[in-house]
Amino acid sequence: MARPYRVMVVDDDSAHRTMLRTLVGGWGYEILEADDGESAIAEVGDRPVDLILMDIRMVRVSGIEALERIKSINPAIPIVLMTAYASIEMAVDALKKGAYDYLTKPLDFDKLKLTLDRALEHIRLKKENRALKERLDGEFQSSDIIGSSPVMMRLMATAAQVAASEATVMISGESGTGKELVAAAIHHNSPRKEGPFIKVNCAAITETLLESELFGHEKGAFTGAERRREGRFVQANGGSLFLDEVGEMPVAMQVKLLRVLQERELTRVGGEQVLPVDVRMIVATNRDLARMVEEGSFRGDLFYRLNVVELKTPPLRERREDIPLLAAHFLKRFAEKNRKKVDRFAPRAMDLLIRHPWPGNVRELMNTIERAVVLAASDCLGEEDFAMPAPASLPAASTAAGTFPADVPLEQIEREAIVSTLASAGGNKSEAARRLGITRKTLREKLKRYDLN
Repeated sequence: MARPYRVMVVDDDSAHRTMLRTLVGGWGYEILEADDGESAIAEVGDRPVDLILMDIRMVRVSGIEALERIKSINPAIPIVLMTAYASIEMAVDALKKGAYDYLTKPLDFDKLKLTLDRALEHIRLKKENRALKERLDGEFQSSDIIGSSPVMMRLMATAAQVAASEATVMISGESGTGKELVAAAIHHNSPRKEGPFIKVNCAAITETLLESELFGHEKGAFTGAERRREGRFVQANGGSLFLDEVGEMPVAMQVKLLRVLQERELTRVGGEQVLPVDVRMIVATNRDLARMVEEGSFRGDLFYRLNVVELKTPPLRERREDIPLLAAHFLKRFAEKNRKKVDRFAPRAMDLLIRHPWPGNVRELMNTIERAVVLAASDCLGEEDFAMPAPASLPAASTAAGTFPADVPLEQIEREAIVSTLASAGGNKSEAARRLGITRKTLREKLKRYDLN
């Protein structure tokens, strides 16, 4: 059984420390105590601590100084600071130096518990994602797929499970989200990896030629058929066949494809010989096939035959934390390709990339960076190198500090920051939560607390 999370309470007020020990310990956490910042620093160096709840004003070593020194020892420990003096400058300084959150005395116990639970849940998810990534790196080869966001980790974990099977896979998602890369990863990690991986874009082939492309044809089967041709199914025998944009397939061809999938055999166009085929099907679409079934433009029996396991590739706007990784990868690739000495992004340029909506997803990001590299005049890409509008500005801490009088409660500052950020994000709560550095659940709780719903 896993040990309870270990919370260290740091306060030179023994009565307050005792109260917190009783309260927080009653919530199921293991409690350590330190009577000043120096003791807390020594404790962190001696044993593992999951979270620190620390007063800012202490006689020997202040909470701010202890925060800096503890972060140099273990930057992963979330530190929640407490203060009876709601100074805006102090709160801004604490957050800049790495504090997870701050609370004002006298403490709101419900808010305290919510903050501790949220911080420790964040730690748990980070550990799970790290463990999952390590396991995927060892078991699932997907070097072309870049991303360590939770949504991508879940996608690749499911793909790893699916790869070991013979199940037909449907990959859905917007254009430019990497559906073909996921399909290739599934094949190359499957028992069929030694066999061929054949790709067909159904939208790029006319209806009259698609049947011949998939099933092959005999010599003389139609005008221009000067010799026998093996179709993609036969070419993929023993391996995997990837049909991209399967939603664009004409209904007449859907009937013929369904028959091949059911019978596992085919006949070339213009031929009579029946050929057995052993192919694993992977299909992709950027369309809503379920709705197309309802509308009658896609056969329901084929849909259910193809949709044994569905994987959804997330749009780039839902995995913004992966943008720096992707951007660095594309920068290196295109700098080498174009023999340019461009090796970094200016901070404001990266901020621009992270906040851009990317309707074309990863493909658009890739093309944007290639263009910037080709036209770059220096070794550093700045915002002027990207032909896109500047992002909506966020309420910076330094700006906020100069906006309010010194005696304004921190809760009011937090409320105003939430209102301003929601406005700049166009009311999008997921985007506002990302900009504020909190989870969407936490934002909902704050909206409820401040009666902003």
